Amino acid sequence: MGRLFLEKLASHAGGALDGLDRVVVGRPVEYAGGRPDPALARQRYDAMFAGFAGEIHYVYEPLAAAFSYASRLTETATLLVADFGGGTSDFSIVRVREPGAAQRCVPLGHAGVGIAGDRFDYRIIDRLVLPMLGKGGQYRSFDKLLEIPRGYFADFADWSKLALMRNRRTLDDLERLRRSAIEPEAIARMIAMIENELGFPLYDAVGRLKRALSAEERSTFRFSGAGVEIEAEVTRADFESWIADDVARMSAAVDAALGNAGVAGNDIDRVFLTGGTSLVPAVRSLFTTRFGADRIMSGGELTSIAHGLALIAQEDDLSAWTA
Repeated sequence: MGRLFLEKLASHAGGALDGLDRVVVGRPVEYAGGRPDPALARQRYDAMFAGFAGEIHYVYEPLAAAFSYASRLTETATLLVADFGGGTSDFSIVRVREPGAAQRCVPLGHAGVGIAGDRFDYRIIDRLVLPMLGKGGQYRSFDKLLEIPRGYFADFADWSKLALMRNRRTLDDLERLRRSAIEPEAIARMIAMIENELGFPLYDAVGRLKRALSAEERSTFRFSGAGVEIEAEVTRADFESWIADDVARMSAAVDAALGNAGVAGNDIDRVFLTGGTSLVPAVRSLFTTRFGADRIMSGGELTSIAHGLALIAQEDDLSAWTA
Protein backbone atom coordinates (compact mmCIF):
# COMPACT_ATOMS: atom_id res chain seq x y z
CA MET A 1 0.00 0.00 0.00
CA GLY A 2 2.81 2.44 0.85
CA ARG A 3 4.52 1.67 -2.42
CA LEU A 4 1.33 2.39 -4.35
CA PHE A 5 1.01 5.72 -2.54
CA LEU A 6 4.58 6.70 -3.41
CA GLU A 7 4.09 5.76 -7.05
CA LYS A 8 0.93 7.86 -7.20
CA LEU A 9 2.77 10.74 -5.50
CA ALA A 10 5.61 10.50 -8.02
CA SER A 11 3.10 10.49 -10.87
CA HIS A 12 1.41 13.64 -9.61
CA ALA A 13 4.81 15.29 -9.11
CA GLY A 14 5.39 15.15 -12.86
CA GLY A 15 9.01 14.01 -12.62
CA ALA A 16 9.99 16.29 -9.74
CA LEU A 17 10.88 13.25 -7.62
CA ASP A 18 13.12 11.62 -10.23
CA GLY A 19 16.77 11.15 -9.30
CA LEU A 20 16.55 12.11 -5.62
CA ASP A 21 19.87 11.84 -3.78
CA ARG A 22 18.30 10.96 -0.44
CA VAL A 23 15.03 10.27 1.28
CA VAL A 24 14.65 10.98 5.01
CA VAL A 25 11.90 8.93 6.63
CA GLY A 26 10.40 9.37 10.09
CA ARG A 27 9.97 6.30 12.28
CA PRO A 28 8.66 5.76 15.84
CA VAL A 29 11.03 5.01 18.68
CA GLU A 30 8.92 1.96 19.56
CA TYR A 31 6.60 0.20 17.14
CA ALA A 32 3.04 -0.67 18.09
CA GLY A 33 1.20 -3.98 17.76
CA GLY A 34 0.91 -7.30 19.51
CA ARG A 35 4.36 -8.47 18.39
CA PRO A 36 6.21 -5.43 17.01
CA ASP A 37 9.21 -6.37 14.88
CA PRO A 38 11.57 -3.45 14.12
CA ALA A 39 13.64 -5.54 11.70
CA LEU A 40 10.56 -6.50 9.68
CA ALA A 41 9.36 -2.90 9.70
CA ARG A 42 12.74 -1.79 8.37
CA GLN A 43 12.60 -4.36 5.58
CA ARG A 44 9.17 -3.13 4.54
CA TYR A 45 10.27 0.50 4.63
CA ASP A 46 13.33 -0.33 2.53
CA ALA A 47 11.20 -2.15 -0.04
CA MET A 48 8.73 0.70 -0.17
CA PHE A 49 11.33 3.40 -0.82
CA ALA A 50 13.69 1.33 -3.00
CA GLY A 51 14.36 3.10 -6.28
CA PHE A 52 13.15 6.51 -5.16
CA ALA A 53 16.55 7.75 -4.01
CA GLY A 54 20.18 6.75 -3.76
CA GLU A 55 20.14 6.97 0.05
CA ILE A 56 17.40 6.17 2.56
CA HIS A 57 17.78 7.54 6.09
CA TYR A 58 15.50 6.84 9.07
CA VAL A 59 15.06 9.39 11.85
CA TYR A 60 13.16 9.06 15.11
CA GLU A 61 10.05 11.21 14.75
CA PRO A 62 10.49 13.14 18.02
CA LEU A 63 14.03 14.04 16.90
CA ALA A 64 12.59 15.51 13.72
CA ALA A 65 10.13 17.52 15.81
CA ALA A 66 13.05 18.68 17.99
CA PHE A 67 14.96 19.83 14.93
CA SER A 68 11.90 21.78 13.78
CA TYR A 69 11.43 23.42 17.17
CA ALA A 70 15.14 24.21 17.54
CA SER A 71 14.96 26.32 14.39
CA ARG A 72 12.84 28.78 16.43
CA LEU A 73 15.24 28.98 19.39
CA THR A 74 17.88 31.67 19.80
CA GLU A 75 19.46 30.24 22.97
CA THR A 76 20.77 26.95 24.31
CA ALA A 77 18.30 24.57 25.94
CA THR A 78 17.76 20.99 27.03
CA LEU A 79 14.58 19.93 25.31
CA LEU A 80 12.11 17.11 25.92
CA VAL A 81 10.08 16.37 22.80
CA ALA A 82 6.90 14.34 23.20
CA ASP A 83 5.46 13.08 19.93
CA PHE A 84 2.00 11.52 20.09
CA GLY A 85 1.07 9.76 16.87
CA GLY A 86 -1.80 7.52 15.93
CA GLY A 87 -0.27 4.34 17.36
CA THR A 88 2.83 5.31 19.34
CA SER A 89 3.98 7.89 21.86
CA ASP A 90 7.67 8.70 21.53
CA PHE A 91 9.96 10.85 23.66
CA SER A 92 13.41 12.26 22.97
CA ILE A 93 15.76 14.40 25.04
CA VAL A 94 17.85 16.81 22.93
CA ARG A 95 20.51 19.36 23.83
CA VAL A 96 20.11 22.46 21.65
CA ARG A 97 23.34 24.39 21.24
CA GLU A 98 23.82 28.05 20.40
CA PRO A 99 22.89 29.26 16.90
CA GLY A 100 25.75 28.70 14.46
CA ALA A 101 27.11 25.62 16.25
CA ALA A 102 28.43 22.91 13.94
CA GLN A 103 25.83 20.49 15.33
CA ARG A 104 22.97 22.55 16.67
CA CYS A 105 21.04 19.61 18.15
CA VAL A 106 22.59 16.74 20.10
CA PRO A 107 20.36 13.70 20.85
CA LEU A 108 20.74 12.47 24.45
CA GLY A 109 18.17 9.70 24.92
CA HIS A 110 14.90 8.21 23.72
CA ALA A 111 12.00 6.02 24.80
CA GLY A 112 8.57 5.16 23.52
CA VAL A 113 5.43 3.10 24.06
CA GLY A 114 2.95 1.61 21.61
CA ILE A 115 0.04 3.68 22.92
CA ALA A 116 -1.50 6.85 21.50
CA GLY A 117 -4.64 8.10 19.78
CA ASP A 118 -5.69 4.70 18.43
CA ARG A 119 -5.77 3.26 21.96
CA PHE A 120 -7.94 6.14 23.14
CA ASP A 121 -10.32 5.40 20.25
CA TYR A 122 -10.40 1.78 21.36
CA ARG A 123 -11.40 2.79 24.89
CA ILE A 124 -14.34 4.84 23.61
CA ILE A 125 -15.60 2.08 21.33
CA ASP A 126 -15.14 -0.50 24.07
CA ARG A 127 -17.30 1.51 26.47
CA LEU A 128 -19.96 2.95 24.16
CA VAL A 129 -20.29 0.67 21.13
CA LEU A 130 -19.20 -2.91 21.83
CA PRO A 131 -21.83 -3.56 24.54
CA MET A 132 -24.49 -3.02 21.85
CA LEU A 133 -22.73 -5.51 19.56
CA GLY A 134 -22.68 -8.40 22.00
CA LYS A 135 -19.54 -7.91 24.07
CA GLY A 136 -19.95 -9.69 27.39
CA GLY A 137 -22.79 -11.78 26.00
CA GLN A 138 -23.10 -15.54 25.73
CA TYR A 139 -23.90 -18.19 23.17
CA ARG A 140 -25.16 -21.74 23.54
CA SER A 141 -22.90 -24.66 22.63
CA PHE A 142 -24.75 -27.94 23.14
CA ASP A 143 -25.78 -27.80 26.81
CA LYS A 144 -23.28 -25.08 27.83
CA LEU A 145 -23.39 -21.30 27.88
CA LEU A 146 -20.09 -19.79 26.77
CA GLU A 147 -18.83 -16.22 26.52
CA ILE A 148 -18.78 -14.83 22.99
CA PRO A 149 -15.11 -14.88 21.89
CA ARG A 150 -13.45 -11.59 22.72
CA GLY A 151 -11.29 -11.61 19.61
CA TYR A 152 -14.18 -10.36 17.46
CA PHE A 153 -14.58 -7.30 19.65
CA ALA A 154 -10.85 -6.61 19.84
CA ASP A 155 -10.66 -6.62 16.04
CA PHE A 156 -13.78 -4.49 15.67
CA ALA A 157 -12.39 -1.83 17.99
CA ASP A 158 -9.09 -1.66 16.07
CA TRP A 159 -9.51 0.52 12.96
CA SER A 160 -6.70 -1.30 11.16
CA LYS A 161 -8.49 -4.66 11.55
CA LEU A 162 -12.15 -3.64 11.28
CA ALA A 163 -12.17 -3.38 7.48
CA LEU A 164 -10.47 -6.78 7.22
CA MET A 165 -13.41 -8.39 9.04
CA ARG A 166 -15.48 -7.96 5.88
CA ASN A 167 -14.59 -11.34 4.47
CA ARG A 168 -16.73 -14.41 3.86
CA ARG A 169 -15.14 -16.58 6.52
CA THR A 170 -15.52 -14.04 9.34
CA LEU A 171 -19.06 -13.13 8.34
CA ASP A 172 -20.07 -16.81 8.13
CA ASP A 173 -18.57 -17.39 11.60
CA LEU A 174 -20.49 -14.43 12.99
CA GLU A 175 -23.71 -15.64 11.40
CA ARG A 176 -23.34 -19.05 13.06
CA LEU A 177 -22.61 -17.26 16.32
CA ARG A 178 -25.72 -15.10 15.87
CA ARG A 179 -27.93 -18.18 15.54
CA SER A 180 -26.66 -19.58 18.85
CA ALA A 181 -26.32 -16.29 20.78
CA ILE A 182 -28.55 -15.54 23.74
CA GLU A 183 -28.96 -12.02 22.29
CA PRO A 184 -28.82 -12.63 18.52
CA GLU A 185 -29.86 -9.08 17.67
CA ALA A 186 -26.58 -7.75 19.11
CA ILE A 187 -24.47 -9.95 16.82
CA ALA A 188 -26.77 -8.98 13.94
CA ARG A 189 -25.86 -5.34 14.56
CA MET A 190 -22.15 -6.15 14.38
CA ILE A 191 -22.65 -8.05 11.11
CA ALA A 192 -24.63 -5.14 9.64
CA MET A 193 -21.92 -2.62 10.55
CA ILE A 194 -19.22 -4.79 9.00
CA GLU A 195 -21.19 -5.53 5.83
CA ASN A 196 -22.09 -1.85 5.36
CA GLU A 197 -18.46 -0.76 5.90
CA LEU A 198 -19.31 1.74 8.62
CA GLY A 199 -15.80 1.94 10.06
CA PHE A 200 -15.16 5.47 8.75
CA PRO A 201 -18.35 7.09 10.12
CA LEU A 202 -17.85 5.22 13.40
CA TYR A 203 -14.31 6.50 13.89
CA ASP A 204 -15.36 9.94 12.71
CA ALA A 205 -17.90 9.98 15.56
CA VAL A 206 -15.17 8.87 17.97
CA GLY A 207 -12.86 11.64 16.75
CA ARG A 208 -15.57 14.26 17.18
CA LEU A 209 -16.09 13.15 20.77
CA LYS A 210 -12.37 13.31 21.57
CA ARG A 211 -12.05 16.80 20.09
CA ALA A 212 -15.13 18.00 21.94
CA LEU A 213 -13.88 16.67 25.27
CA SER A 214 -10.56 18.46 24.71
CA ALA A 215 -12.50 21.75 24.77
CA GLU A 216 -15.51 21.00 26.97
CA GLU A 217 -16.20 19.16 30.22
CA ARG A 218 -18.90 17.03 28.60
CA SER A 219 -20.19 16.11 25.18
CA THR A 220 -22.55 13.68 23.44
CA PHE A 221 -21.41 10.72 21.40
CA ARG A 222 -23.70 10.14 18.43
CA PHE A 223 -23.59 7.38 15.85
CA SER A 224 -26.25 6.12 13.47
CA GLY A 225 -26.03 3.48 10.76
CA ALA A 226 -27.20 0.01 9.71
CA GLY A 227 -29.89 0.03 12.38
CA VAL A 228 -27.45 0.92 15.15
CA GLU A 229 -28.38 4.07 17.04
CA ILE A 230 -26.09 5.28 19.83
CA GLU A 231 -26.42 8.52 21.76
CA ALA A 232 -24.58 8.81 25.06
CA GLU A 233 -23.45 11.73 27.15
CA VAL A 234 -19.79 11.46 28.14
CA THR A 235 -17.94 13.66 30.61
CA ARG A 236 -14.27 14.45 30.38
CA ALA A 237 -13.87 12.70 33.74
CA ASP A 238 -15.42 9.55 32.25
CA PHE A 239 -13.01 9.61 29.31
CA GLU A 240 -10.01 10.27 31.54
CA SER A 241 -10.91 7.30 33.73
CA TRP A 242 -11.05 5.08 30.61
CA ILE A 243 -7.56 6.11 29.48
CA ALA A 244 -5.90 6.42 32.91
CA ASP A 245 -3.82 3.24 32.54
CA ASP A 246 -2.66 4.33 29.08
CA VAL A 247 -1.58 7.75 30.34
CA ALA A 248 0.31 6.05 33.19
CA ARG A 249 2.28 4.01 30.65
CA MET A 250 3.08 7.20 28.74
CA SER A 251 4.38 8.69 31.99
CA ALA A 252 6.60 5.64 32.54
CA ALA A 253 8.04 6.09 29.03
CA VAL A 254 8.89 9.71 29.86
CA ASP A 255 10.77 8.43 32.93
CA ALA A 256 12.63 5.97 30.70
CA ALA A 257 13.61 8.72 28.25
CA LEU A 258 14.99 10.87 31.06
CA GLY A 259 16.88 7.89 32.48
CA ASN A 260 18.36 6.99 29.10
CA ALA A 261 19.48 10.59 28.63
CA GLY A 262 20.97 10.80 32.12
CA VAL A 263 19.05 13.96 33.04
CA ALA A 264 16.53 14.81 35.74
CA GLY A 265 13.20 16.52 35.28
CA ASN A 266 14.52 19.84 36.58
CA ASP A 267 17.25 19.75 33.90
CA ILE A 268 14.61 20.13 31.17
CA ASP A 269 14.33 23.74 30.03
CA ARG A 270 11.48 23.26 27.58
CA VAL A 271 8.95 20.60 26.69
CA PHE A 272 7.71 20.53 23.11
CA LEU A 273 4.47 18.61 22.53
CA THR A 274 3.46 17.52 19.05
CA GLY A 275 0.85 15.25 17.48
CA GLY A 276 -2.93 15.40 17.77
CA THR A 277 -3.11 13.40 21.00
CA SER A 278 -0.99 16.08 22.72
CA LEU A 279 -4.18 18.20 22.72
CA VAL A 280 -5.99 15.75 25.03
CA PRO A 281 -6.12 17.51 28.44
CA ALA A 282 -5.15 14.40 30.44
CA VAL A 283 -2.06 13.98 28.28
CA ARG A 284 -1.15 17.63 28.47
CA SER A 285 -1.63 17.61 32.24
CA LEU A 286 1.00 14.87 32.49
CA PHE A 287 3.58 17.46 31.44
CA THR A 288 2.19 20.66 32.98
CA THR A 289 1.98 18.96 36.39
CA ARG A 290 5.49 17.57 36.16
CA PHE A 291 7.41 20.34 34.41
CA GLY A 292 5.25 23.44 34.93
CA ALA A 293 3.01 25.16 32.41
CA ASP A 294 5.64 27.82 31.68
CA ARG A 295 7.98 25.22 30.14
CA ILE A 296 5.36 23.67 27.83
CA MET A 297 5.60 24.67 24.17
CA SER A 298 3.49 23.54 21.25
CA GLY A 299 2.41 24.56 17.77
CA GLY A 300 2.45 22.83 14.42
CA GLU A 301 1.14 19.69 16.13
CA LEU A 302 0.40 18.04 12.79
CA THR A 303 3.33 19.36 10.73
CA SER A 304 6.41 19.68 12.96
CA ILE A 305 7.77 16.21 12.17
CA ALA A 306 7.55 16.70 8.40
CA HIS A 307 9.17 20.12 8.76
CA GLY A 308 11.99 18.72 10.88
CA LEU A 309 12.63 15.84 8.46
CA ALA A 310 12.92 18.33 5.60
CA LEU A 311 15.44 20.39 7.58
CA ILE A 312 17.47 17.32 8.53
CA ALA A 313 17.56 16.24 4.88
CA GLN A 314 19.49 19.43 4.09
CA GLU A 315 22.26 18.59 6.57
CA ASP A 316 25.59 17.47 5.13
CA ASP A 317 26.07 14.72 7.73
CA LEU A 318 22.96 12.82 8.85
CA SER A 319 24.78 10.26 11.05
CA ALA A 320 23.84 11.96 14.32
CA TRP A 321 20.16 11.74 13.45
CA THR A 322 19.65 8.40 11.79
CA ALA A 323 18.15 5.50 13.74
